[in-house]
Amino acid sequence: MSAGHSEPRVAVVIPCYDEAPTIEAVVRDFAKALPQAKIYVFDNNSRDATSELARRAGAEVIHSPVQGKGNVVRHVLRSVDADVYLMVDGDGTYPADAAPALLARFLADDLDMLVGTRLEAHARGAFRGFHRLGNRWISRLISLLFRIELTDVLSGYRLLSRRFLDVVRVRTGGFEIETELTLQALAKGMSIAEVPIRYERRPEGSTSKLNTWSDGFLIARCIGLLFKDYKPLAFFTAISLLLTLAALASGSAPVIDFIQTGYVLHVPRAILAAGLGILAVVSLTAGLILDTIAKFHAETIELWQRHLREHRS
Repeated sequence: MSAGHSEPRVAVVIPCYDEAPTIEAVVRDFAKALPQAKIYVFDNNSRDATSELARRAGAEVIHSPVQGKGNVVRHVLRSVDADVYLMVDGDGTYPADAAPALLARFLADDLDMLVGTRLEAHARGAFRGFHRLGNRWISRLISLLFRIELTDVLSGYRLLSRRFLDVVRVRTGGFEIETELTLQALAKGMSIAEVPIRYERRPEGSTSKLNTWSDGFLIARCIGLLFKDYKPLAFFTAISLLLTLAALASGSAPVIDFIQTGYVLHVPRAILAAGLGILAVVSLTAGLILDTIAKFHAETIELWQRHLREHRS
């Protein structure tokens, strides 16, 4: 909460691209659910009447020219000043009437991120083919890598704290932004919680912008890159282990040759095994060095957060 404010300043942020069939109702519903909040619609080059309808419903409309949801979120961080950010899609699938309870939980538990999860309760046909299964796989992978139980890392309905956004640097430009925000919160030691919500089907005339395979690949790539950056020892140790196993497999024949005859008959395999062994050592060394850097980075973030708290108090 900012100094000089008895109540937290809440911003409802709605990234939009061609959401004319739904945006007016979304804005009005959230204005009714959270009358104390300011509602922003970031229009990402819509070709329909999204901006006009959002403005008519009472939202402040901001044109966000760089295409992609991640780029819109980056624009939000530059443009909106608030204590609590409620980010939601403009497609009418997320319930506005859940917002007061989510906000109350967020403030009561002093969270940095609260995600409205969709898998527990959703309308028939709300998820396209493979989307629900892919979401579960991605959530389980992240839970395994970061040792935390998460169920819906792709939800577009989430509350974020100012202190989290002060230390996050958005890298991705597309629909993988939800995954990145979750991973950055985990890597930076932020507090995360999930609350089930009711997820609805898109209304008639509203179409999804997601591409199952290309966006799925981008999300998987995002997970790998962020895991490398924030958990480098685990990442490079795994690579080193794979290289070591490959070196042992390729080097077994030359070793057996030498034991039996005193000569190395499989020279190419011996050279390959030596090269793989060297790469395994290099990978482990890189992991150790980068892990030290990552720990210093984490300490810097903690000190910066402390400085921001003292500045605002």
